[in-house]
Amino acid sequence: MSYEVTATRRRPRTFDQLVGQDFVVATLKNSIASGRIAHAYLFAGPRGVGKTSAARILAKALNCPDGPSAEGCEDYEGSEEIARGTALDVIEIDGASNTSVNDVRQIKDEVLFAPNSSRYKIYIIDEVHMLSNSAFNALLKTIEEPPPYIIFVFATTEIHKVPATIRSRCQQFNFRLIPPEEIKRLLSEAVTELGVNAEEDALAWIAKEATGSLRDAYTLFDQVLSFSDTNITLAGIHDKLGLLGLDRLTTLTEAVSAQDTAAALAVIDDALGAGVSVERLTIDIADYFRTLLLVQNGVQRESVLGMSIDRIPAGIRSAFSRTQLELANEIVLRLYRDIRYSVNQRFDLELAVSRLASLRDYLTPQELVKRIEDLQQELLHEESYRQREGEAPQRGKQQSATPQPETPQPAAPQEPPEPPQPAESPESTPPETDTPTVSPETSYEGITADQVEMIVARFRSHRISVAALLERARTWRRAGSDLIILFEDDFGVSALEPDRDEIRTIAAQVLGVESLRVRIVTEESERENAEPTDSQAEMVRRVFRGEYVEGES
Repeated sequence: MSYEVTATRRRPRTFDQLVGQDFVVATLKNSIASGRIAHAYLFAGPRGVGKTSAARILAKALNCPDGPSAEGCEDYEGSEEIARGTALDVIEIDGASNTSVNDVRQIKDEVLFAPNSSRYKIYIIDEVHMLSNSAFNALLKTIEEPPPYIIFVFATTEIHKVPATIRSRCQQFNFRLIPPEEIKRLLSEAVTELGVNAEEDALAWIAKEATGSLRDAYTLFDQVLSFSDTNITLAGIHDKLGLLGLDRLTTLTEAVSAQDTAAALAVIDDALGAGVSVERLTIDIADYFRTLLLVQNGVQRESVLGMSIDRIPAGIRSAFSRTQLELANEIVLRLYRDIRYSVNQRFDLELAVSRLASLRDYLTPQELVKRIEDLQQELLHEESYRQREGEAPQRGKQQSATPQPETPQPAAPQEPPEPPQPAESPESTPPETDTPTVSPETSYEGITADQVEMIVARFRSHRISVAALLERARTWRRAGSDLIILFEDDFGVSALEPDRDEIRTIAAQVLGVESLRVRIVTEESERENAEPTDSQAEMVRRVFRGEYVEGES
């Protein structure tokens, strides 16, 4: 017997053998069992998922000698011809080769004749979307009202190209991609049938490369089997098919995580010297970083990863953050899109690898802001510590001025020592406090320094950056229900603007008022608002760039 490829040898022959199409199988079996048989079916879906096989199984079930059978018939005369597509009453037409209206006219003439030996005359038109508009229009009447013994089954991979007038006359079934787990299971059965050995990782790689198409998986399996003899291994697949290989990918990623650009470029040079194409190498790198990203997000299913998670070293799995892996995938995918228009594909590949080597230096804007805030808090704590350290000697000096009981007083011991004199000014003795206070240059109008200090202290516990900004204010002014905080420049005004509501709430609590309006402005803007608004005087001031002064009467 001549050699038969795996895809043909293992083609489904009954509804139960169709894999991954539970909805299609259940609907067709129920319609046949209940006798609700349509005159036109439209099977749509990706390549290699069983559309043509389902059409042949449907034809066998409808022409079963014992009546249409939902379970299908395997032993009656003519069933093998239907399964192989050579039956006289089951006509298979390639839509890509018969696109003209003349081909459709031939079909219209043939439908007038009853089937030779079967119950139904069934037309299976594959890739029906390739028909021309004229051919589709010629089919409309025939599809809508065919003879009772005629059934049409259309198959297409591009349902959007089929006119709506055709789709509305057919029962439409959408075929799905087959899960990698099912493909791997079927490959294992094929390996057992042939009596060969295969690694689980090798079968998982084939299932992943098939991208949901069982026919593609069988075709790739036959190719791998042809050079693997009786032992299929993942290493052999990488070596024979010109792939980068898991060991090289691991070495490359280790060099990238260590920011060793020279070592990473050496791996690329070695792979290109071994005959791996730039395009294939880019695909393998993208697939490896995709796997790392999935692992970082908690995915552990081997069918999704395409390999066992244990084959990736633990150090590499934790070397990058999720954001860095997303950036790595973006770099590699952009490389794949650009190499087709590249002047030198190798240069683009080396540039991308060099960028990957600096991946660990990448920070998101959120991480950058967090680091700035941490540094700001460290600086504020350091400044607070310096202030406390500076107060300690002054307090010690002040205490040393007080007479000590152990030291004898040479002059007039009979007189009691004089009490220590208070400082001449508040500025001479800093307050003894463990927390930084507002700037001594700050002025207060209608509000006391203690009240301001209480407001600032509220923020030191949870918003130290806001507290530091409030300490830089030059003037605190309270006028009625208004609290005005003045700064020398716009920095403090713009930085505190998002926190205005929180400042208002805390200030109202400290001042003991129910409603309070807070204005955070610069001294210049406040001065301009207070100046007269005489238009002529304003014009003179702007022309001469001067300021208003009080004149003598």
